[in-house]
Amino acid sequence: MNATRAGTAGLAASTPAAGLEARWVSSRKPRTETTLDLFCFAHAGGSAGEFLRWSAGLPGIRLWSVKLPGRAPRQDEPSYSRLTDLVGDLVEQVDFGRRDFAFFGHSLGALIAFETTRALRRAGLRQPRRLLLSSMQPPPITTRQTAHLLPDDELLAEIESRWGALPLVVHEEPELKRLALRHLRADAELAETYEYVAEEPLDIPVTAFAGDQEDPAQLGWGAHTRAAHAAHVLRGGHFYFRDPEQQAELLRLIGGALSKEN
Repeated sequence: MNATRAGTAGLAASTPAAGLEARWVSSRKPRTETTLDLFCFAHAGGSAGEFLRWSAGLPGIRLWSVKLPGRAPRQDEPSYSRLTDLVGDLVEQVDFGRRDFAFFGHSLGALIAFETTRALRRAGLRQPRRLLLSSMQPPPITTRQTAHLLPDDELLAEIESRWGALPLVVHEEPELKRLALRHLRADAELAETYEYVAEEPLDIPVTAFAGDQEDPAQLGWGAHTRAAHAAHVLRGGHFYFRDPEQQAELLRLIGGALSKEN
């Protein structure tokens, strides 16, 4: 066990993340009221804090926001440019497995959750009981894109053409636009420089989600597990869960999946 992991593994189960680990994860719900941890990884340019609002729809589950450098509240820290470096530090600095846990990731977050799970396995550490992966094509990803190299206005136009318009205030406030572009560029680089290395399939269940306006290939995660695989299509586009009705359905499906035995 490395020094960082040894320093965090001894924390009591009811103790919030502290020290180094507190930079990476946060939660709003007391652990004593829950039996399972669900760590949430956000989409490109997004904050996993968005998913903490789902707590009321997932009783018995403690939701955790995974906070990445370069985004608020860590916006003054340099962003990662390579996914392998990010995943390596997540495994090094966060003790995910103090008790039963699962990963949820949307878009880029799904890729981070998947690779973090594989890194935990390689390190001989406890893995999530289930992966919940949303709106992300499973690797290998053969289409190579370079949006992160575009000038600011072209990058913004490319992002909006893929996933819809950003709030008007982003365009109207120069400082907000600068911050948004910095986050989006860094996250685009993470995704676009990602190199998949083939390994044995996982031995944990995988549940995939996507909107019905998205590429059906995003549901094809079954090749990456020897355990159960399920796929669910919900109404909407890339951010289908921002519709209250579809969000409620997503939380129902997540709750049902996490209540099942491995």
